[in-house]
Amino acid sequence: MTMDSVNCDLVVRREPIDLRQFEVAHPDPFVCDLSVDGSCLGETIEHVRNTEYVRWLDRAAELHADSLGYTRRRMLDDGVMWFVVRHEIDYLAEVWANDKLVIGTWVRDMQRVKSWRDYVVIRPADEVVVCRAATLWVFIDLARRRPQRIPDEMAQRFSPLQRARAQRQCTS
Repeated sequence: MTMDSVNCDLVVRREPIDLRQFEVAHPDPFVCDLSVDGSCLGETIEHVRNTEYVRWLDRAAELHADSLGYTRRRMLDDGVMWFVVRHEIDYLAEVWANDKLVIGTWVRDMQRVKSWRDYVVIRPADEVVVCRAATLWVFIDLARRRPQRIPDEMAQRFSPLQRARAQRQCTS
């Protein structure tokens, strides 16, 4: 997926932001900034189409993986890829053109071949949570088109919530 196909400007956030007030479970979520343009709006009602949220979630997950060295190119070269099995999205507020949003994402858990990833989408201007979501991903061997065990190194790099909580308790 290219940035152009996303119909928005989703970039890794450079400035720190404290997401604790928005009930973010992970102590160190991956955070992106998003500028909404008019191409994201529906034709009938001029608010952001629900399909755009799915694109945003996918892109945020991709940017998080990229930041850890697990680019889609690298995974293709390794013959593996993450496939979406399920999206759960709670739309909590409308979003319009020219809104500036922040997307926080983190890995909730990593099991043998699957992983849940959580998201929160916030409009900082009025401190509104516009969306909460979760995606169930399965790690796939592309040659066999079957689930494959997630490498331990990969699981550690993504810092799943259970690990992050355990590490935080050990240092407290």
